[in-house]
Amino acid sequence: MQNLCVLGATGSIGDSTLDVVRRHPDKYNVRSLSAYSSVAKMLTLCQEFLPDIVVLVKPDAAKALKRQLDALSLEHIVVHSGEQALIDIASCDKTQVVMSAIVGASGLLPTLAAVKHDKRVLLANKEALVTSGQIFIDALKNSKAELLPIDSEHNAIFQCLPEYQQRHIGQARIEDSGISKILLTGSGGPFRTTPLEQFDDITPAQACAHPNWDMGRKISVDSATMMNKGLEFIEAKWLFNLQPDDIQVVLHPQSTIHSMVQYKDGSVIAQMGNPDMRTPIAHAMAFPDRIESGVEPFDFFSCKNFEFGQADFARYPNLKLAIDACRSGQGACTALNAANEISVDAFLNEKIKFTDISKVNEHVMQKFMDVDITCIDDVVALDRQARDAAHQWVSKLLEQKA
Repeated sequence: MQNLCVLGATGSIGDSTLDVVRRHPDKYNVRSLSAYSSVAKMLTLCQEFLPDIVVLVKPDAAKALKRQLDALSLEHIVVHSGEQALIDIASCDKTQVVMSAIVGASGLLPTLAAVKHDKRVLLANKEALVTSGQIFIDALKNSKAELLPIDSEHNAIFQCLPEYQQRHIGQARIEDSGISKILLTGSGGPFRTTPLEQFDDITPAQACAHPNWDMGRKISVDSATMMNKGLEFIEAKWLFNLQPDDIQVVLHPQSTIHSMVQYKDGSVIAQMGNPDMRTPIAHAMAFPDRIESGVEPFDFFSCKNFEFGQADFARYPNLKLAIDACRSGQGACTALNAANEISVDAFLNEKIKFTDISKVNEHVMQKFMDVDITCIDDVVALDRQARDAAHQWVSKLLEQKA
């Protein structure tokens, strides 16, 4: 029986994680859960899983949850608030496994705390590696933590690697295992064939309607712009100790092949399955064993075809920005991620157009791309400065619109 902490328990990854837990009550005990402010959903989870500790980052939400738990005679469940409380539950000595599923840069510090306290870290928060890169990998090297990727693409790559590579995340050299290239697949999102002249009129509802995956609103927009693939590109560099030229993005609209590893002898090993996040979650939770995830087996006879193509940067300028940031250095990556969180939020709130997202991101990335990052305080400071700059650029676009 392993004690589990789920950071971001009320999001889509949290939902999938807890569904896997339900299927294996003899293997996993939910010790702690976190969310930002979802009182009603967290109350339901508390009644089902009876965690010891719950964190709602927003103080008013935490107080409301505590009142409702007490009314249900669940006063033994401790409720905390604030960002430090996330770090505390991620690093708690009584927890062995931490699911890092907080969306955005706010997941960095608790995830890093889990690494430093030698947890098995199930990494769904790609921003942790995007924003801190070498700092994160160095912390992993200096700990006894085990890092397992949850993003379907990175989990697929992980499954296609030799055991030595799997056991030395962020450290092993791919050339030592005869690997020539990592093939990172992406569906292309809902606008893969939409005429470019219609992009100015794309609505948040349209951008959130992903053809294959059920995801949160922010990640859905990132998938539509392919910034999500760009962030995964940067994450793959750090997870698998790669150079940008070692990674190739491949459009695959069916989302059946989740990624591939190409070897020097001509072999290509691919990981396949239905597009359901419970597969990589169950894989990482049980690794190196396998457990039932609730995902239906892939039916080859119902699959009409596999399509592959190259990503068009005119259609996906955010993907190019991310690849450029990966080549430029940590400052560019940290600034780009911060800007993207602000620009996507502005789009979702109908303040800017879909096509403005990349404009905000490019402006902020260029402004901070030469900033040196040497410690986690540098990351936090640059993240704040880049967000401020992105807010200013959004305000400028609003003034032009008015």
